[in-house]
Amino acid sequence: MASIELINELLESGVHYGHQTKRWNPKMREFILEEKNDIYIIDVSQTVEQLDRASKFLASIVSGGGKVLFVGCKKQAQEAIKEAAESCGQFYVQNRWLGGTLTNLSTIRKSVARLQEIEKKLKGPGLSKIGKKEQASLRRELARLMKNLAGLREMDKLPSAVVVIDTTREDIAVREANRLGIPVVAIVDTNCDPELIDYPIAGNDDAIRSIRVVLTKLVEAIKGASGIREKKTDTALAGVAE
Repeated sequence: MASIELINELLESGVHYGHQTKRWNPKMREFILEEKNDIYIIDVSQTVEQLDRASKFLASIVSGGGKVLFVGCKKQAQEAIKEAAESCGQFYVQNRWLGGTLTNLSTIRKSVARLQEIEKKLKGPGLSKIGKKEQASLRRELARLMKNLAGLREMDKLPSAVVVIDTTREDIAVREANRLGIPVVAIVDTNCDPELIDYPIAGNDDAIRSIRVVLTKLVEAIKGASGIREKKTDTALAGVAE
């Protein structure tokens, strides 16, 4: 897609609308085009360049066999994050960031193991031997675990990159990634600190349409890289077979 077409798509989705001028981070100054009716307007031409850079980075991660963790727990981002991650076979957190998800992954894996244990009990032949009260308790525990861990079930090692929606809200996730040296790709609104982000994408992180259009571009890059990696793997396996 030509830059002018992408710019129009971003403008139509409201990516350029920042926060009120009284709610801003001075470090975002270079990404702001103007002030209009007490609202900061983001320079979408920079957003296009940043989106391209971030897309190429994620493509390189996935083509090399790495995995990406998508994070977005605010109401506007929850479904978009889940759909984006699932559509390209990546991990996600959409309800609540559990402290230590990255810095204490072993604990998260124990919780996932507990989730799988409960599922096995509730689906196994021995279910009839479990009392109704205990079954109800297990189902409540399973629902709680699924709410927080559904998108992390297969994440048995640290991701190679993290994509974040609303870095102010998800500051713990960003700090954990920074601490471990895991690159962060994120939409940075005018109230965010872009210096904490490796691949910032200046844009509105509150509007559902804005979030979706940015995620769509990132997912397209990941899917493209996944397809290339699969072809390389198939070719390699064919060579071995011969």
